[in-house]
Amino acid sequence: MEVRTRFAPSPTGYLHIGGFRTCLFNYLLAKKHQGKCILRIEDTDQSRFIKGAAENLIKTLKSLNINFDEGPILNRETDSTEDNSLNHLDQVGEKGPYIQSQRNHLYQKYAKELIEKGAAYYCFATPEELQQMRDQQIEAGLAPIYDRRALKLTPQEIKDNLEAGKPHVIRLKMPREKRIEFKDLVRGKVSFLGHQIDDQILIKSDGQPTYHLANVVDDHLMGITHVIRGDEWLPSTPKHLVMYQALGWDFPKFAHIPLILNSDKSKLSKRQNDVSVESYLEKGYLKEAITNFVALLGWHPGKGIEKEIFSIEELIQNFSLENVNKAGAIFNLEKLNWFNQVWSKINYFKKLDLIALELKSDVHIEINKNEEHFYHFENHEIESEFNQKRAKLLFELVEKYLDQKYLDNLELLHKALLVNEEKIIKSPVEIHELIDYFYHPKKLDLNLLINHKMGVETVEDAKNSLKFIKQILEKSEAESLSNLKSKIIEEIKSAGKKNGQVLWPLRAALTHEQYSVGAFESIWVLGKNESLKRLEEIIN
Repeated sequence: MEVRTRFAPSPTGYLHIGGFRTCLFNYLLAKKHQGKCILRIEDTDQSRFIKGAAENLIKTLKSLNINFDEGPILNRETDSTEDNSLNHLDQVGEKGPYIQSQRNHLYQKYAKELIEKGAAYYCFATPEELQQMRDQQIEAGLAPIYDRRALKLTPQEIKDNLEAGKPHVIRLKMPREKRIEFKDLVRGKVSFLGHQIDDQILIKSDGQPTYHLANVVDDHLMGITHVIRGDEWLPSTPKHLVMYQALGWDFPKFAHIPLILNSDKSKLSKRQNDVSVESYLEKGYLKEAITNFVALLGWHPGKGIEKEIFSIEELIQNFSLENVNKAGAIFNLEKLNWFNQVWSKINYFKKLDLIALELKSDVHIEINKNEEHFYHFENHEIESEFNQKRAKLLFELVEKYLDQKYLDNLELLHKALLVNEEKIIKSPVEIHELIDYFYHPKKLDLNLLINHKMGVETVEDAKNSLKFIKQILEKSEAESLSNLKSKIIEEIKSAGKKNGQVLWPLRAALTHEQYSVGAFESIWVLGKNESLKRLEEIIN
């Protein structure tokens, strides 16, 4: 039997992190078994409808590489119509329409069938009557539940009320004498007492179906085999099972996944975290990082597997409902940040590998334990061209965060980007702090030149070191970073000095910062003339 799952959101705003996880789990299960995942828009509650929300949701999911097999699609430029319909959306699949507002005739049909089978009934109680009933039950210490006064109406009274146009709803008749049990693929055996469950409204007084009826009808007619949804829907499942049984339908397998929680174990909310996927995408979080992070909220790959980095293909391969936790999952922003840094590095070096291989098909690429890639070219010209392309790749990461002032000297900018590669990959938004001192150094605090651990005890010690290095630089030609480093280290050694005695004040004098790139990198970025100019100013 083909596995068929669905994601059925309401067009009420943004895509919630919890909603995306529900979608993702449904998608992963279907793809794991070569099945199909369907998108269905539940828009029958017009009071909650937000114009453009469905279109935004479809775009967001597509940007996250969630490609549904059936459902509404955006394959051309479309705008929402003036009313609250979604008739302008295209749809693919043979079991549509996939928009609930276009399926009302089906809900009316099966609601009447439930009435005919004695599993549902008309209720004409007014809001005032229902409130009075609840107040009396609460005063008596009872749980508020509909008292079924409508079942005392005769067939003729029901007919007369309907013909008179008296407002009414259709309610499900729960078997209150029974215990309703089912096996949940996450929770295990679950049991409910029928007398504790209210007679759910199936058709509202405005003629629109509630979630419960529409959900059951659509899942059956669309051939859904597995229903994966949040824990909050667990108490609704016995109502759904009663409808399946009354209509003579096989019911799908259910899996209720745990809530996503704030760090204090309260339900994930805007008060403590951004809760929309769109918000994180707008902040620059990568789709791979978001998907990887969300997949591990309440699911783990299996006993003994410590790996945390998964592509969407690897998630499909490893996913199973058996490894979904029962306990709530904590939303940890620091963990999301870590995933984003890792995926930034993965994507960056993936692109850089292709650039290197295009320039030299047999280039030696060395990868260290931190997954950083090092490229070894025997030809200096090819290496130089590679570094130019590398700088352009870094520029693409930071372009939207760069001030215009940095673009006036592109050679300086590209070098500054290259020496800050690791930090840029980690957080491109911090580019100003990483490179500004190359352009506009602030006034130097002379105390920065002193470092007792490095053997720089006084400003005079620092001055002597700077004079020493200035003489070396004056004799140097334009050289590569590696050659420059080798030459300076050799001169320091020959003079009987320690590296720290020279390099610490040199770095501080060139950058005027307590924390910056190293001394060699600073000379290489600034160039010989600017480096000598800055040294001269500090020495004087």
